[in-house]
Amino acid sequence: MKKIEAIIKPFKLDDVKEALQEIGLQGMTVTDARGFGRQKGHTELYRGAEYVVDFLPKVKIELVIEDAQVERAVEAIKTAAHSGRIGDGKIFILPVENALRVRTGESGEEAL
Repeated sequence: MKKIEAIIKPFKLDDVKEALQEIGLQGMTVTDARGFGRQKGHTELYRGAEYVVDFLPKVKIELVIEDAQVERAVEAIKTAAHSGRIGDGKIFILPVENALRVRTGESGEEAL
């Protein structure tokens, strides 16, 4: 099993969700996040004063899936989240040792 963590622009969330549903994935966790990468934020003018916005709004998507689905899921996220502009995001793939469904006690891939 693998855990995929994707940090994307908030307006791309619906596109990514639909892309994952199209390939048969249904469960995910979404968290509002703030951060920056190479773009290091930007400056804005508000009421005549200039200030730096260094933590930009992002969305973090997390899903745990079977190894066989990882390639398709990553491709779906990458395609749906792509805008071609700086700050499109990152995708991380992590190994998952075990999973447990609390309600039924199922473990491993059965718990997914």
